[in-house]
Amino acid sequence: MTSKLRVGILGATGMVGQRFIQLLENHPQFEVTAVAASDRSQGKSYGEACTWRLTGEMPLAIRSLKVQAPAPPLDCDLVFSSLPGDIARETESSFAAAGYPVISNSSAFRMDEDVPLLIPEVNHEHLGLLVQQRSVFPSGGFIVTNPNCSTIGLVLALAPIHRAFGVEATIATTLQAISGAGYPGVASLDILDNVLPYIGGEEEKIETETTKILGDFESNAIKTAPIKVSAQCHRVNVADGHMVAARIKLKQHASLDDLRNVLATYTSLPQELGLHSAPQYPIVIRDEQDRPQPKLDRDAGAGMSVTIGRLRADAVFDYRFVSLSHNTIRGAAGAA
Repeated sequence: MTSKLRVGILGATGMVGQRFIQLLENHPQFEVTAVAASDRSQGKSYGEACTWRLTGEMPLAIRSLKVQAPAPPLDCDLVFSSLPGDIARETESSFAAAGYPVISNSSAFRMDEDVPLLIPEVNHEHLGLLVQQRSVFPSGGFIVTNPNCSTIGLVLALAPIHRAFGVEATIATTLQAISGAGYPGVASLDILDNVLPYIGGEEEKIETETTKILGDFESNAIKTAPIKVSAQCHRVNVADGHMVAARIKLKQHASLDDLRNVLATYTSLPQELGLHSAPQYPIVIRDEQDRPQPKLDRDAGAGMSVTIGRLRADAVFDYRFVSLSHNTIRGAAGAA
């Protein structure tokens, strides 16, 4: 029997760090052997240091692990990072320089030219960029990032359409869950009976990340996709589940049935390989007029599928739809 890869979690006590630990419990390929967090948690057991915020119990096997500083060496083969952006760049670089593969949920390296910004069902060929990192990290370490939580729900919906017919432009309006702000997150008096029409940096992330992810890998570099992207982001009083209302303009003519078919039948390399966390279908189509809804649809595919509904013609662009994704599973820890 093949032994499991030993995993370290950076930022292990935070919301995304907890989700990493939850998703990796009893995983057939990975075993969490190291947890790292800020100064106030170091030296304590994980059970003492972490206030568990997720549904279900903290995994028993993790509770006794000693929380360490987020610095090499750690007793692991690779690290998953959920560090805040302000410290992620230096810390993740130090791990890669020490020979560790770093799978990062942080924004720090997403737009670097030699770093893959990965949605495995969309652009796994971008892993070819890792060749460029060999000169930076000669010890064999590397950095791979996953996109912003709201970007994933949009891009996974756009990818099959773009490949089949070409997407010229999209306008995306997001309704983003409060868990996306971490814990303690948005103050209750700000979000109760309210919608916040601004989330710092989110619109820019969607607009830039989308074109990189959908770009072509040519001559060991990414040629960004020539798609015009306009985003408007809102924080809403929903616990989990980011919704995107999108309008798209196509380069080639396609019927509504054409679009529905390419979305409903879309699979890619993770499905072909039968990866443990890969949903059978990364996109789920709902035909009801009132779907998707966060409460009903965020857990589709164990939180790894994007649910698309309200697919219809648009009077200004060509088509419009609503997509929904679980922001802390597919949009964060599950994406890694």
